[in-house]
Amino acid sequence: MKLDFTGKTVLITGATRGIGKQLADDFALLGASLILTGTDKKKIDELNKDAKAKRLKRSYYAVDFSDAKSTSNFLKTLEKIEQIDVCINNAGINRLNLIEDALEKDWDDITTVNLKAPFMVIHSIAKTMKKNGYGRIINIGSILGKVSRPKRSVYSVTKFGIHGLTMAVSLELARFGILVNTVSPGFILTDLTRKNLTDAERTQLAKEIPVGRLGTPEDISRVVIFLASDLNTYLTGKNIVVDGGFIDA
Repeated sequence: MKLDFTGKTVLITGATRGIGKQLADDFALLGASLILTGTDKKKIDELNKDAKAKRLKRSYYAVDFSDAKSTSNFLKTLEKIEQIDVCINNAGINRLNLIEDALEKDWDDITTVNLKAPFMVIHSIAKTMKKNGYGRIINIGSILGKVSRPKRSVYSVTKFGIHGLTMAVSLELARFGILVNTVSPGFILTDLTRKNLTDAERTQLAKEIPVGRLGTPEDISRVVIFLASDLNTYLTGKNIVVDGGFIDA
């Protein structure tokens, strides 16, 4: 058995940092051609310039999924691409607020990026995957879509919701050779985690996780790669929680 994505096109949203960047780097090593998104236009331009100079099989797009026009332009681009074998909906945002402090804008922005955008991306690529008779879609959820914590009311709504999308779409697309799953990371050491948790909070969390540490982007990437590969032929509609045993602790 061999993991090989040569000749396959992989779409990853939110691919310029954290888990998304790890996924992009790992799929590239496995031979995939990549369609990648990020929000920083200047950074995207630099990454495309570097990819062209090094003849890398990757194209970056500046997309702000909270902006309707930016999203619409990207979706129109996707609809013109004749082959997308793997789609990983990874882009996401979070804002920590107690329910009485949360703003309507928080609700609008977080639900738009974390829930509406994956729906729209899948809506745009489903026809292409059905025509080709093949596809792997992985939605990146969170353990906060299984349990929750204070100040995460809106974020948890989106992460509970994303697996609902997975379940429904998996039933529709399975007979076309398209498998759809959710991967729900636990506490992963990324820039977002460092922003939302103090050093002391991260140290305490590590003590509560049975494996004794926070996860890494590599931990998530390995699971996603299996689900996206031809080694996965029968797993669909599932929510794979990758959290070092935290939920069941």
